[in-house]
Amino acid sequence: MAGTKDGGRKAASTNKNKYGKDFYARIGAMGGKMGHTGGFYANRDLARKAGALGGRISRRGKSKIAA
Repeated sequence: MAGTKDGGRKAASTNKNKYGKDFYARIGAMGGKMGHTGGFYANRDLARKAGALGGRISRRGKSKIAA
């Protein structure tokens, strides 16, 4: 069943039974608490520039019809 929706549900059920109902909340909280100064946190100006750059990039391809 690995890699299927049913398999994922069974794995989640097993984890919750073994480790408690709050298993996923606890592991998610651990990840959130790991770092405090990495990434864009350290340089907000860089984050702003990167966001603007990403916002200008179209996810659609070039138009096949010439205007």
